[in-house]
Amino acid sequence: MRDIKLSRVRANGIELQLYEWPGTGTPVFLAHATGFHGRCWDQVVERLEGRHAYAIDMRGHGLSDKPEPPYPWRNFGEDVAEVARHIGLRDAVGVGHSKGGFAVVHAAALEPGTFRSLLLIDPVIMARDRYTPMLAEGSEHFAARRRNTWSSPGEMYESFAKRPPFNGWDPAILRDYVTHGLLPNPDGEGYVLACPPRIEAAVYAGAGSGDGAEVYEAVEALDIPVRVMRARERTSASPADMSSSPTYPGLAAHFKHGTDLPYPDLTHFIPMEAPELVAKLILEG
Repeated sequence: MRDIKLSRVRANGIELQLYEWPGTGTPVFLAHATGFHGRCWDQVVERLEGRHAYAIDMRGHGLSDKPEPPYPWRNFGEDVAEVARHIGLRDAVGVGHSKGGFAVVHAAALEPGTFRSLLLIDPVIMARDRYTPMLAEGSEHFAARRRNTWSSPGEMYESFAKRPPFNGWDPAILRDYVTHGLLPNPDGEGYVLACPPRIEAAVYAGAGSGDGAEVYEAVEALDIPVRVMRARERTSASPADMSSSPTYPGLAAHFKHGTDLPYPDLTHFIPMEAPELVAKLILEG
C-alpha cells in the first residue's frame, strides 16, 4: 500500500480530515459520496501509478467534524474550495462521486484554477426543474433507520458482503469502507457508523433543495473539460433504490466542454465496482 499522510484542515468553521498520498505528476483531488469517507478511494489511488493524490472526509463523515443539521449541499463545495486553498491545490484533476461530484463542480466555480479538468462519477446533479424539497415536512429519509452499532468491522463486512449492492464491490474496497467507516462507540462496547444515520439522512434531505439553481450557475460557468460518467438508469420508483443513476442524462451538454460517458452495465457505485476503470479515466485527464 502507498504511504499516506493524515492532517486536519480548518474550513468554514469546522475541522476536516485530509488524506494525502505523496507522489508526482498532475495532482488528483477525490471527493466521496454521501455516507462514505475519503478512504473509500484507497484502491483507486493504488492504481494511479504514483500520482500525487488528496481526499477528504466531508463534513458529517468519517473523522471530520459533524455539525448539527441542516446540511445544504453548497457547504460541501465551499469546504472543498477552502481545503484546496489551504493546500495550494492548482491545475489538478478533480474527481467526485455522487454528492462529491456536486461538490467539486461548486468548488471549481468558486476557486478557478484549482482544477484543470473534472471527472464526475454519477454525480447527484438533477435536471434544473427537479430541485424541490425531497421530503415532506415531518417525514424521514430511510437512511435514518440504518443499523448504527456493530461489534466489529469484521461483523459489518460479513453482513454487507452477502447482499447487494455490496456483493458487487471489489472486496478490498468493501474492507476499506467498513474499516474506516466505523468509530469506537462512545457510549459502550463495539463501534458506530462514522457517518451517523441521522446526519446521512440530513444530507440526503438537502439534495433537492434550492442549491440546484446554484449548481447550474457553476456548471454553465466552468471553462474546463468535464467528463460525466453515468450508471444504469433507474428501473424502480423506490427511493431506496440507490444502485441506479441519479444524474440528469442531459447534464454533460450543459457544460461548455462536457462529455457524456454512459456505463449501463455499472451501478451508481462505480468506484467500488470498477476501480481500474476510474483510475484509467483519471490518468487520461
